[in-house]
Amino acid sequence: MTILVTGSAGHLGEAILRTFRRRGSPARGIDLKPSPFTDAVGSIVDPGFVRAQMDGVTAIIHTATLHKPHVGTHSKQAFVDTNVTGTLNLLEAAVAAGVTSFVFTSTTSAFGSQLRPEAGQAAVWVTEELPSVPKNIYGTTKLMAENLCELFFRERGLPVVILRTSRFFPEDDDDAAMRSAYALDNAQANELLYRRLDIADAVSAHLLAVERAPGLGFGRYIVSATSPFGQHHLAALARDAASVVRELYPDCAQLYAARGWRLFPEIDRVYVNARARHELGWHPEFDFAHVLRNLRAGSDFRSALAREVGSKGYHDTSFDDGPYPVAN
Repeated sequence: MTILVTGSAGHLGEAILRTFRRRGSPARGIDLKPSPFTDAVGSIVDPGFVRAQMDGVTAIIHTATLHKPHVGTHSKQAFVDTNVTGTLNLLEAAVAAGVTSFVFTSTTSAFGSQLRPEAGQAAVWVTEELPSVPKNIYGTTKLMAENLCELFFRERGLPVVILRTSRFFPEDDDDAAMRSAYALDNAQANELLYRRLDIADAVSAHLLAVERAPGLGFGRYIVSATSPFGQHHLAALARDAASVVRELYPDCAQLYAARGWRLFPEIDRVYVNARARHELGWHPEFDFAHVLRNLRAGSDFRSALAREVGSKGYHDTSFDDGPYPVAN
């Protein structure tokens, strides 16, 4: 069984292919950019290129995309071309080749405007049932691609699993206020409470999705670190999140103080991964409790895979005022 991985030069594509190579599993990587994990260089927007990659392929993991960091540098048409037309080309080729599993990497950005509650309201409890209201072209085109995936399941019987991943990139936050207020490690440790995912856990979810897609037929899942919060915490998280965390983890304050770290004063959402754990049999390992265990041991809370893949950036050029331009 050969698995085709799109976006092989990106964070997730590389991480998946590293894992396959270690296991000795047959896999092929494609990307616009050459890399040690890219077997064929070309664009998924080109249907001929896509069809040429399908020989012997029985499953596709589609991670290639224009991301949120590209909103300020790429046109809306470019997003439609890559995220929608590119996905359509892969779906057509998958059906023609008799592919038995199609896994699409989507994003929690598809929820969009739903993720920011009004002032004074409780944090948002984010499950797969929350309606999607994208707030930019990135979320819009990812949702369009999700809908194409579901259409191909309904009309053509293609087994598809959609994974809405939370943030797993190691780069600095695009929010200048966040960058100035929190060290990078501090901020990303905090995010594992409610909106972050280690790339090793992202990979394990994708591999399980490949296995489970034929039996599921179709599924859409939130993939994020397991949060310690329940719905009864939502009001308090919006008012004084740090107190909630200290109550759940009594030694957190001391561990953070030793590093000069701080908890976030407010949390506006909680991503709920219960469906992925139950239906995919997914067991994410890297959560906030893991962070604290590593702080006690004086070790890095990131997975070995995350450290191997490292930071890539999203553009070939660098910017003076942040990791990437922020669209207004």
